[in-house]
Amino acid sequence: MASFAIEVTRHALRCVSAFSPETAGRLAFRLFSVTPSREPSSGKEKAALAAAGPVVARAHPVTLSYAGGWVMARHFRAQGDGAAKRVLLVHGWGSRSDYLAKMIEGLVAGGAEVVALDWPGHGASPGRTLTMPVAVRAIDAAWRHFGGFDVAVGHSFGGASLACAAGGLVCDVPSRIAKSMVLIGAPSEMTWLFKGFGKLLRLSHKAQAALEGMVVHLSGRRIEDFDAARILGVLTVPVLVIHAEDDKEVSADHARRYAAAGANVELHWANGLGHRRIVSALPVIERINAFIHAEDRRAAA
Repeated sequence: MASFAIEVTRHALRCVSAFSPETAGRLAFRLFSVTPSREPSSGKEKAALAAAGPVVARAHPVTLSYAGGWVMARHFRAQGDGAAKRVLLVHGWGSRSDYLAKMIEGLVAGGAEVVALDWPGHGASPGRTLTMPVAVRAIDAAWRHFGGFDVAVGHSFGGASLACAAGGLVCDVPSRIAKSMVLIGAPSEMTWLFKGFGKLLRLSHKAQAALEGMVVHLSGRRIEDFDAARILGVLTVPVLVIHAEDDKEVSADHARRYAAAGANVELHWANGLGHRRIVSALPVIERINAFIHAEDRRAAA
C-alpha cells in the first residue's frame, strides 16, 4: 500500500497533467532529483557515522568546482613513499563518503591513494538535488583537480555515474576513463529507474515522456543512451563488477547485463551482503585490492 505522501503526490500530478502533461513531467523530474535527508535515519547509521569520524579526520578536504556548483572531496594520501594507485571512490544515492570508511581504510592499507567524493546534496557537499549530468560534472571536477585516476570505484548510483562519465555522455564534458574500474551493486542502465518512478507516481504517457525528456534537456542525450553496461562493453579497460544476488535495491540482473557486455568485464558475486553491507565487507575490500594491484603483482613475479 502506498504511503499518504505518495497518494497526495499522485493526485496532485494527475490534476496538473489534466491541463499540462509537460508540466507534470517536469514536476515529477524535480521530485526525482531531490536527495534524501543527510541525517542518520537509524541507530545503526548513527553508529557508522561516529565510527567513521577518526578515519575522516585523517583526510585532507578539497573543494571541487564545476559549472553550476561545487562538491567536497576527501583526499587520503597513500602510506609509504612508493608509487601508489590513485583511486576515485564514489558512494551511492542517499549515502556519503563517511559510510565508505572501512573501504577507504582497506584501500589505503593496500597501498592506494584515495579521493572520496561527496555528491551534491550528500555528506559535506551543498545542495538538495542531484542528477546524472551533475554527477558526471562532479567526476570531471575531480579529474581536473587531481590529474586523473588509475582506478575508479563506485557503489550503486556512483558506479553507474563512473560508467557514464567514462562514456562521455554529457556533451560538454570529456570522457573520463580510469585505467581500471570497480562497480559495486550498480544499476546497468537508467531507463528502469525512470520507468519505475513514473509507474510509482502513475504518470500518464505524455507526462512520462516529459519526465524522460528532461534528460535530453540537461545532457543532450536520450535516456536510452545512459546504458552503463553498453558503455563498459565498448571500453577496453578491465572492469570488476561486484554484486550480491540478494540485493533488494538493484537487481542482480544488472550485474548479469554488465558481465554479458564484454570480455573486459569480470563478475564477482558477494552473496549474503545485500546492497549496503557489501561496501564494508572485508572479503569485498580484499577482492578489490587484489583486482587493483593484480598487474603490479604479475610484473613483480
